[in-house]
Amino acid sequence: MINRRRLLAGASLAAVGTLAAPSILRAQGGQTVKMGALRLVHSMPPHFYAQFAPPGLKIEIITFDSPTDCKNAVVTKSVDLGTFGIAAGILGAAAGEPVVVVGAMSNRGMGVISKAGSDIKTIKDLKGKKVGIWPGSTQEVFIFERMRMEGLTPKDITSVRVPFGEMPAMLARGDIDAYVGAEPGPALSITSGVGQLVEYPYGTAMGGLNMIIGTNEETVTKNPDMIRTMLKIHRQAVEFMSANKPAVVEMTVQKLGANRAAVEQALGADNVEYVWKLDDKVQGQAKTYAQHMLELKQIRALPKFDVFLNPKFSNEIAS
Repeated sequence: MINRRRLLAGASLAAVGTLAAPSILRAQGGQTVKMGALRLVHSMPPHFYAQFAPPGLKIEIITFDSPTDCKNAVVTKSVDLGTFGIAAGILGAAAGEPVVVVGAMSNRGMGVISKAGSDIKTIKDLKGKKVGIWPGSTQEVFIFERMRMEGLTPKDITSVRVPFGEMPAMLARGDIDAYVGAEPGPALSITSGVGQLVEYPYGTAMGGLNMIIGTNEETVTKNPDMIRTMLKIHRQAVEFMSANKPAVVEMTVQKLGANRAAVEQALGADNVEYVWKLDDKVQGQAKTYAQHMLELKQIRALPKFDVFLNPKFSNEIAS
């Protein structure tokens, strides 16, 4: 006899667009998927996944402070899927690590910030200054490309290694003159009156490309149903978040302990864009990004893009 409660639950999920649970869930009677996420505003979609998960699927969110750490967790299969900056993925793939991009997560989420009232008002003004940058990050590639466009080289600044979470405090203390940060850091500096916006660095061929969803090559081969299910959930979460910014603010404050005014500033300024499609545009931006990293000698060779970028699942969900 069909369980009435299960039938109603299935009908409810179908009503919001969730497709049928894959065979792995039916066969095992349930599954736990470990999802890596960063402690950033633009890494929030995984915290909404539970609302759209099919019966029997538990999603465990594991939070990281470093894009590289999250990428490494994917490589070692400590997590099934992870969201991190495209730079971390390219660094891994170029070094021969089994990293595969299967979906897009978010665009923008960056900001070049200087001390409020300082004479650093443009990218050119960074010359001779101490600039906080997290090595190997998406932000590093963007700022170096913007500097190149303005006639500067990395040698024209003193690059200071600073984790994203420490950038606002170091700027406030005067340890650095400016930083290239990740939200909610830039918004926190602006709303507190400590910092001023130099620019959102999206005027390059890379656009606002930032975070992606990555997994291990072996997972693509052995567990494609899990990936397909998770990307369907991700799409629903992104569409919900895009239409419900107050809910995103609440979840970010609750899960990350983020400053409410800073989160509202970041979202209100449209400096965070949640996405899900790994389409031709994103793939093209990723290839341009990798080329910049090669020219900067951050990688020795380009990734094998036919393996590194896998739009199969995203295309299936879009159809």
